[in-house]
Amino acid sequence: MARTRGSRNLTGRAAVVLLVLGALIVSYAQSLRVWFDQHQQISALQQEIRDREKRVGQLDDEIARWNDDAYVRAQARQRLGWVMPGEIGYRVIGADGKPVGAPPEPAGPADPQADTQKPTWYTKLWGSVEGAGKPAQPATPTPPKPTPKPVLTAPPKGSR
Repeated sequence: MARTRGSRNLTGRAAVVLLVLGALIVSYAQSLRVWFDQHQQISALQQEIRDREKRVGQLDDEIARWNDDAYVRAQARQRLGWVMPGEIGYRVIGADGKPVGAPPEPAGPADPQADTQKPTWYTKLWGSVEGAGKPAQPATPTPPKPTPKPVLTAPPKGSR
């Protein structure tokens, strides 16, 4: 079967059209990927804004509670163990000898001697003043290492 000239031109034109369509798809694919990435970033930032607005609302509620004198009194009773004049305060002691429901004790330093061993700023300052009045001791030069003597060995027998 012989091809006609018109069908061959149609195939060439179709190849050019497909090539142009392929180039357009490749060029738009990059743009679409960037658009999807930006859309995801926008969605994440909008969620972050909603979360922060919710947190601001919670903090506003807390500020409003602290502006209420009754809430402040209740917190002083609970956290500090305060009582109103004329009331009798008591604490329930647990089996371990510690008050039940009491706020945690403030933690002191892990090593009580650590604070006494640490020099203060004025101790450091006075040490530098004392050190400035003393001349620096010259460093004693280290004697050079002796070079080892070469070890002489006898030549192997039969090499002469």
